[in-house]
Amino acid sequence: MARERRMLSRVPLSCDYTARIMAIDGTWHRDCRIADISNIGAKLTVLGSMAGIGFNEFFLVLSTTGKAHRRCERIWIRGDQIGVRFLPDRSNVR
Repeated sequence: MARERRMLSRVPLSCDYTARIMAIDGTWHRDCRIADISNIGAKLTVLGSMAGIGFNEFFLVLSTTGKAHRRCERIWIRGDQIGVRFLPDRSNVR
């Protein structure tokens, strides 16, 4: 069994909050469910095929308008689940 390396505990979401992951350049997107989340990362279950997804960085879109989102880095992948770390927002960087 893998050793737990998280620095902060995560909050499990019993309602399986539905969100979407999307490529930084918008070339692909998939629906997902947030299994658990913390201030620095989350565990996501991707709905549908993982084929055609080329990702190390992507957006986790939390609203239908896209205004609520987090930039993410993939840390691990196991089947249809991925672990992500939230990255700083680069839109304010000049």
